[in-house]
Amino acid sequence: PLPILGYRGDNFRVLGPFISYDALQFSDIEITLQAAPRFQGFDDSDSYIFKGMTQRKFSMDAGIGLKYEKNNWKIGLSSMFDVLKRSKGYEAKTNLSKVFRTGPVFFEPSISISYLDKNHVDYYYGVKANEINSNTYEYNGKSAINTTIGFSISTPILFGGFTQLAIDYTWYDSSITDSPLVEDNTNLG
Repeated sequence: PLPILGYRGDNFRVLGPFISYDALQFSDIEITLQAAPRFQGFDDSDSYIFKGMTQRKFSMDAGIGLKYEKNNWKIGLSSMFDVLKRSKGYEAKTNLSKVFRTGPVFFEPSISISYLDKNHVDYYYGVKANEINSNTYEYNGKSAINTTIGFSISTPILFGGFTQLAIDYTWYDSSITDSPLVEDNTNLG
């Protein structure tokens, strides 16, 4: 569980470390500026598997998104770039969801597909020749396409604010799961 506190205004939102600003709106389409941390970093003290490896640093992504909402359907497109130039990579993502309402409770199933470029995958999942240890082998990451399904339940009636429980299940591309640094093909979050 990750409790996230934040602020939601007319155009500006802060949900924990995630920030977005609705820059333009045309009818049911919004163009949004976004910033989000990239928590995929590690150093060699995190696990035996990383011994002798160069630290992969925390980073910050920023980019632009496009949202379309109509009749409880939501479609989103976004492109985020590593602004601290740690991986020098980017992620493009598309998602589709539908909101169902029962009284003050909202249910939202969703599906998303994300594309991670070669630079991103190689930085976080690659192993250079000089980083090999007894548990790894040299690995050069390639671009990846991951798929996620999700489900969330939301309500404004608890704690005097907005409460949401969200569950996501992600299937990782083989260019990530083939890395010696990765044990699982999927992730539940």
